[in-house]
Order: sequence, then C-alpha cells, then structure tokens
Amino acid sequence: MTGLPRSRRTTLVPLAVLALAAGLLVGCSSSDDDQRPAGSATKKHHGQRGGGSGSDGSDGSGSEPDGSGSSSGGSSDAGDGSADGSGEVTVPVYFVGDTPQGPRLYREFRRVDGADPLDAALTLAASGDALDGDYRTLLPSGAFSGSTHDEGAVVRLPDDSWTRPADGMTTDEALLAVQQLVYTAQGVLQQRLPVTFADADGNATQIFGIASEDGFGAADPLETLALASVTQPEEGETVGPTFTAEGVASSFEATVPWEIRQGGSVVKKGFATADGWMDKLYPFRTDVDVSDLAPGTYTFVAMTDDPSGGEGGGPTEDSKTIVVR
Repeated sequence: MTGLPRSRRTTLVPLAVLALAAGLLVGCSSSDDDQRPAGSATKKHHGQRGGGSGSDGSDGSGSEPDGSGSSSGGSSDAGDGSADGSGEVTVPVYFVGDTPQGPRLYREFRRVDGADPLDAALTLAASGDALDGDYRTLLPSGAFSGSTHDEGAVVRLPDDSWTRPADGMTTDEALLAVQQLVYTAQGVLQQRLPVTFADADGNATQIFGIASEDGFGAADPLETLALASVTQPEEGETVGPTFTAEGVASSFEATVPWEIRQGGSVVKKGFATADGWMDKLYPFRTDVDVSDLAPGTYTFVAMTDDPSGGEGGGPTEDSKTIVVR
C-alpha cells in the first residue's frame, strides 16, 4: 500500500474531551457529516448505535462489514471460517494506512487459530504485524481473550489501560482505532453485530475514553475504509505468466486503474471495472498478463481514478510487491 505521509499529532486528549466528542457525534446532523473531511470525528466515523448505524449495527447500506457487499472481496476462500487440517481459519483483519483523505482502514486476509478466531484476529490487529509494510495499527499492544458473541459481540479488553487514550492518541485516532476493532470483529463473525467492550469481569466499560455500553456498529465505509484496497495478489506473492488482481474500491465511474512499477518507472498499466461506485466499496477483478516482463521484483498498484488531475489530493492507492517468475 502506498499513500501520502501524514504527520502525527502528539497532543494527549483528556478523557473528558473524548467523552464530550463521542456525545456530540451522536447528535450531529447529516448535513454536517457531509461537510466534514474524512477522518474527522463525525458520527459516521464513530459508528456508535443511535448515531449513523442501524439497530443491527450496520450503516444502513445493507453491505457486509467491508462495505463492498461481499465478505471476501472476490476471493473464493477468504473469510469462509472453515478450518483446514492445521486447525486454522482465514479471517479479515483490519490495519491502518495513509490515504489522501487521511488515515483509513485496509484489510488483509490472514490465517489464525480456529479455536478462537475472534480473539486471535483482534490480537493480530493490535500487534500491527501486517504483511504489507505500509500498514500499521493505532491500537496498543495486547492479547485478547474471553470475547463472546450472541445478539451482540462482547470484546474483553486486554487490560484496564485500554479504557484510556494511549499517550499521544488524538480523538480522531481513538475513533478510528475503535473502528479497527469493530470492522475486524464483524468481519470474523460475518455478522453486523453491535460491538461492546468489557473489563476482565465481563462488565461493559469505555474504550479510549469513549463509552461503549450502547455498542458500536461499523461506521460509514466511505468515511472509514481506504477507497481502493487490493486483496490479490498478496504482499510478496510470486506470479506469472498471468495473475488475477482483485480487491474493493469506490472509484469514479467504477474505473480502477492499475500499474506495475519497477525502479520508479511504470512498465505496464491497465484498468479493472468494479461492480459499482459512489455509495460503498465494490469488488473489482481483472487478469494481468506479465509474460512479457523479465523475471524480477515489481510493485503492483491499484488506485482510484482521479478526474481532477490531482487537485483533489490525488488517487487512493494500494500496492503489493510481486515477484515475476
């Protein structure tokens, strides 16, 4: 994944400020939301029930947690929840990356222990151990255990420090960090369940200074997720003579340009057509012929189409290192 660098604000946000922000978010009007920049503390970004989310924890679009209407983003085996002989399952895990709109969530499909895939996926998200080196986490390190789900998901926090903002965590970062957990939990469970957070005794508690008793839903995907995200090829994958590129995007007129780069030069380019655009992220899929490229290491980049010519901040990109054999 490639994106624009963004300086990190280091002001510690007091609990009272975060609590006030969370309360104000629920009362924001939809017209205010439309005028706020992506990544701002809007109710869409916040995702608390009673704000921008439906009673079932959805954002009202009827789409899956990735915002694409597809749980796997086009991958046939991703997120199927079935264990193989090793006892592992494939689940979606959300990390953070930089985009022209600010930090957004990117998704990787990862193998985790099938005995407790929910806590394993949340622990992986908190570790920041993404395959793509351009992804990171906004979460403190910690191991999750004892999370449950029925009519809603109850996630037990690793320790009491998670109830307060981490050192240097801004309000926007706290809200996006919560969504990193919500999108991961709903993706693993394959249900739009409201997510609440609990202490070691199972009692509902705040997270990063934000009350969670009413539960969090997945915030508006267009305000929370990167607008272009590559599922295949995976980071470091060996490909050739052709490979299938797929992912999700919300791009102008459903056009998803792609490039293959090496040493700062574009050596091949084309485009895919997504299933739709504007209201959510839609799957895209295309076959890429690399039979005319010399064996070596390249970078595959998928991006949003930018009819403004860069005046709007430029396209959102996601890149994967590939090895052409």
